[in-house]
Amino acid sequence: MESCQYRGYQIETRREWSNWCVSVYRTRANLPILPQPTLHTLTAREDDAVAEARQSIDRILSNLDSWFA
Repeated sequence: MESCQYRGYQIETRREWSNWCVSVYRTRANLPILPQPTLHTLTAREDDAVAEARQSIDRILSNLDSWFA
């Protein structure tokens, strides 16, 4: 399993059959919990799965910013 951090979240990837599964966990208590911490992707490339997880994090944080604006 590979992992990386992005904007305060830990992204962990693992292979499930021919696709990638990405789990996202917050590393700080002041960050929102993602509605679906495990994302199943339909991509054969790990990099694409991580990119999708990053986009999900960006969407959550963007929605949070607009909520408090």
